[in-house]
Amino acid sequence: MGTHHHHHHIDPQSGDRRVIWAVAVNLFLTLAQIVGGVISGSLALIADAIHNFSDAISLIIALLARRIARRPRDDSMTFGYGRAEMVAALVNYTTLFVIAFYLIAEAVMRMMDPPGVEGWIVVIVAGIALVVDVVTAMLTFAMSRQSLNIRAAFLHNVADALGSVAVIVAGTLILLYDWRLIDPLVTLGIALYILWHAGRDVMPVIRILMLGSPAAPDLQAVRDSVRDEDGVEDLHHLHLWQIDEHRTAFEAHLVVQTEADFARVTDRVKAMLADRFGLRHVTLELETVESGCADRASGGLSREVRPTG
Repeated sequence: MGTHHHHHHIDPQSGDRRVIWAVAVNLFLTLAQIVGGVISGSLALIADAIHNFSDAISLIIALLARRIARRPRDDSMTFGYGRAEMVAALVNYTTLFVIAFYLIAEAVMRMMDPPGVEGWIVVIVAGIALVVDVVTAMLTFAMSRQSLNIRAAFLHNVADALGSVAVIVAGTLILLYDWRLIDPLVTLGIALYILWHAGRDVMPVIRILMLGSPAAPDLQAVRDSVRDEDGVEDLHHLHLWQIDEHRTAFEAHLVVQTEADFARVTDRVKAMLADRFGLRHVTLELETVESGCADRASGGLSREVRPTG
């Protein structure tokens, strides 16, 4: 189970450098677009500059989260700071939803009153913006495949790149053929594309933050494998959850045979869970039928504890 190992394909420091470059490129473009917008009197250019600034902000959020996530665990965060990346991803996905709904509203308004385009300068600057978006995408693409946090920032960039394509295509068609309806139609298509991607990619983030079981390994398969181990009669109080994107934890109460060697059963179960499922953060509480469940004795009855009799 490769997802449970701690090593990554890209060195964290070089990954940080890529994100810093991506931030710098986006901030430079934002400045250039504001200057171009003021000179040409184009509100569209200034609006696109704000979009690119939001890209830079999403990358800064992702970068800060990466830095925080690498901090060692301490007394106040005994699991470590890995989930900082999940929080950052959720923030960035939330802003993507806001952008998508804003674009839908904008597209509907433009369908009722299709606007013109303020000359070729808007199309040319959109072309420059597209080049910057592609450079940013190249800097972050490899990292986005192994980090939900960077993927959220990467999606911001993809959304912006599509916006630049829309300005180029729609602007050219309007200037050449005065086909004004193309602009809101392309905008609507982009908004729906962002919603589809963000909606799909935000679910693993929510699952981790909600302590949900990961997609793999399958909980039933883990349960059956533990139950099949020698000396194990039954198990309850099962919890399988992700500490962060790359670490999965498992805890359970094992009902073992009275005459079984507790230490040997523990070692065997832990070795099996590590080898078969890649689970290395395992907590097991051993009990016998005679001893009963410690949780039940203390009055903290869990739903997963099966009542006897």
